[in-house]
This record gives sequence, C-alpha cells and structure tokens, in this order.
Amino acid sequence: MHAVIASVPTEHGSRYLQQLCKHWSHKMPVEFNADAGSVKFPSGAILTMTAQAGTLDVRLDLPEGEDAGQMEGVVATHLDRFAFREGPLSFHWVAI
Repeated sequence: MHAVIASVPTEHGSRYLQQLCKHWSHKMPVEFNADAGSVKFPSGAILTMTAQAGTLDVRLDLPEGEDAGQMEGVVATHLDRFAFREGPLSFHWVAI
C-alpha cells in the first residue's frame, strides 16, 4: 500500500466530509461523525478525512497498482461539488 495526503484550506471541512460520506454510503462502507470520516472503496483504497480548524485533512491509502492520480481526482471532484459556494478547493497532494 502507498498513501497520499492533502490538507485542504476550508472553514467547512466538517460539513463537506459528512456530505461526502452520506453521498457514498449508498455504494460503499462508510463511517463518519462531525469530525472524521472514512470510505472503503471496492478496489481496497481507503479515504480518511479529518476536519480541523481551517482545514480538511484528507488521506488516501491505495493498494499497489491503484492509480493515485485518478483517485485524487475522484475525491477532489466530489468535494468540490459540495463546496460550490466556496469555489474550487485547493488540493496539494503529497505522497507519504
């Protein structure tokens, strides 16, 4: 497994992580509360989000062979849909 992280500047991280988890809960296993959430993708990838003061911290744990760029795009696109009033969110993904 390998992982990528991003610290996304926003004052609405809790709202966005809850919306995304609810959105994906119809298709995938999801756990969340106001401060943190996780989504398990069929591929074995795991998305973990934590709302902090001023940021939404996002981590993607990816199985070998999983396209990090594609998964980063899926997560960013979905979160941007919920942040439409705020404008596109700023993602700077870093491999760890």
